[in-house]
Amino acid sequence: MTPKATLEKALTINLDPLIYGTIAEIGAGQEIANWFFRAGGAAGTIAKTMSAYDMTFSDEIYGRSDRYVSRQRLEAMLDHEYEILHQRLCEKRGSQTQFFALCDTVRARGFRDADSDACRGWLGIRFQAEPGGNPNQIVLHVKLHDDTNAEQANAMGIIGVNLLTAAYYHRASLSQLMPVLLEGLDRRRVEIDMCHVSGPAFPKAQFDGRICALELVEQGLADAALFGPDGSIQQAADVFHRRPILVKRGSFDPVTLLHMDMLEKGRQAFRADHGSEAEGLLEIMEITMNNLLISEGKVNKADFLARADVLQSMGKYVLISKFARFARLSEFLTRHTRKPVGMVLGVCLFEELFQEKWYENIPGGLLETFGRMLRNGLRLYVYPQGDAHGNLRTASTAALPEEQRPLLEYLLGLKQIRETLQGDPKYTFTNSYAVREMCHAGDLAWRDMVPPQVLAHPRWKDLKA
Repeated sequence: MTPKATLEKALTINLDPLIYGTIAEIGAGQEIANWFFRAGGAAGTIAKTMSAYDMTFSDEIYGRSDRYVSRQRLEAMLDHEYEILHQRLCEKRGSQTQFFALCDTVRARGFRDADSDACRGWLGIRFQAEPGGNPNQIVLHVKLHDDTNAEQANAMGIIGVNLLTAAYYHRASLSQLMPVLLEGLDRRRVEIDMCHVSGPAFPKAQFDGRICALELVEQGLADAALFGPDGSIQQAADVFHRRPILVKRGSFDPVTLLHMDMLEKGRQAFRADHGSEAEGLLEIMEITMNNLLISEGKVNKADFLARADVLQSMGKYVLISKFARFARLSEFLTRHTRKPVGMVLGVCLFEELFQEKWYENIPGGLLETFGRMLRNGLRLYVYPQGDAHGNLRTASTAALPEEQRPLLEYLLGLKQIRETLQGDPKYTFTNSYAVREMCHAGDLAWRDMVPPQVLAHPRWKDLKA
């Protein structure tokens, strides 16, 4: 999409007699407002534009905040700007106007920054879907990857125009709304890793926060998205900040007692390794998009929500990602915390990590991948698993190609690969795939291999009889 297309969007809004409001921007210039002024007819849309860069001025207007580039600050901006707009203009033009407040607070690249890793921002709009209606809201968290401040400011301007356009003309469904947000931008320039919508224009069933998280990843706006035990979409950088993390990867279709035993044994080993550094441990259940796909490469959202319901009922955070490779998941986690990080996995999957065939398109092959995966002190906690012959395999006795065994011994010596304690034999001599197959085949033995939260869920409840 060309800059002209963004100008056309801005002009379309300027010419819409119903849309009128305020644009307040902090941290990347007044790039959103600039598009509307350049398009012409901005007086038809803009009641006020402003920026409050000085912290004292900002605090006087919006109240004090612990962090100025935060959701808390954005919400304060939206509260203030929408309220004052409504107070001053409702009587005069409220019956024929859909008011909005569009705000952002951004940490764009400074001239002393070595890279763009810290460049991010919060952007939101509070708006009426009809004159006199109750307000609705869309909140985004964005990461800016451009190399210069000017390019990042330009990107924020385009996203702002897109957000206003999406709110008024593409809000019928998430599948319509999401793609509009990055129109005119290369995904390598901007990532949107959090989107939260609320208000009467967004029915909860259709705009469930977990579905928002899934859509962000499915439609390529983000590589990963996180939601909490209450189902609310979260910003990973905030949740992971200064927290030790333990991740269990799986399809969780359904969650099994084996999954929970693996996590428990991994937790025990993690705490033994890290002592006081493990305080406040955050446990994450991670699902890759590949584990959600059904026929024709589509995602069954009802199926996903069922898995999420169970994980949430067990108090877990859920991460949805495109990280098919463990190394990419590792990089994502360690980028957001300096505390210890661990991953729990079974021997079968562990053995797959040593197969050269998975790394043929990586210049450094298997060695580069392990180097990237285990840097920053990340550890793999390997749960022992048994086979049909009654043999138990551990990390140190895993079936690996002979040429990979020296690498295994080296990593065991460094304690970056750790063996967990043996679990309950009822679980270690089965696997989650077998449980799923028993469930689909009508073998009632599967009921003894899942936690009660699974049996209580409507998706699996009818399969108990």
